[in-house]
Amino acid sequence: MAKNDAPEEKKTGRLKQIASAYKLTKKSDPTVGLVLAGIFLGIVAVFVVVGLLVGPLMVWIPLGVALGFLAATIIFGRKVEKAAYSQIEGQAGAAASALQTLRRGWTVTPAVAVTKNADIVHRVVGRPGIVLVGEGQASRVKNLLAAEGKKHNRVAGGAPVIQIVAGQGEDEIDIRKLTKHVMKLPQALQPSEITDLLQRLKALDAVRPQVPMPKGPVPTSLKGARQAMKGR
Repeated sequence: MAKNDAPEEKKTGRLKQIASAYKLTKKSDPTVGLVLAGIFLGIVAVFVVVGLLVGPLMVWIPLGVALGFLAATIIFGRKVEKAAYSQIEGQAGAAASALQTLRRGWTVTPAVAVTKNADIVHRVVGRPGIVLVGEGQASRVKNLLAAEGKKHNRVAGGAPVIQIVAGQGEDEIDIRKLTKHVMKLPQALQPSEITDLLQRLKALDAVRPQVPMPKGPVPTSLKGARQAMKGR
């Protein structure tokens, strides 16, 4: 394949992602197209009026187009994210899908523990230490988290082991706020300590039985929607 074909394929792939994100959003928000068009045209109209009043018009119109496109893109990104969360909310594995949008510096391991009742514990490792995130029926998942907390404390080497329940109940973290909550946790480890911790966790994972995710629809990844809006 010729090298100059690669940028074209990348552009096509991105357009397909954006189209897919738009279709997803339109299902839950049928007015999304009108809203985005209204934002874009409204901003352009304001700049046209300013250009007519103070001139030169040919300077203000391109500026209005650029700012209108930027504003519409930002609003679209928020609507895409909202629609994606709405689609996965309530499904087994929804918390894992949300956690996988964490950026560089975080290691996410979905479903380190799963019960027959579809209670699940996911693991995130980063500067705050080990973060165990449970989802499922509150009383059961707390017991599962406690058991996993003990196992992880044995190999943590003093690193914090933090337990979080994802959900909408009292003392639970909504999946829409889950990644922000994790990212705001106090930092306790240096990068070299994280590397050492990950090696110890590999030893823990090696002796535990492989547990599959519960059967059912796989939540749509939020990462693809976000990447589409960032051009990656």
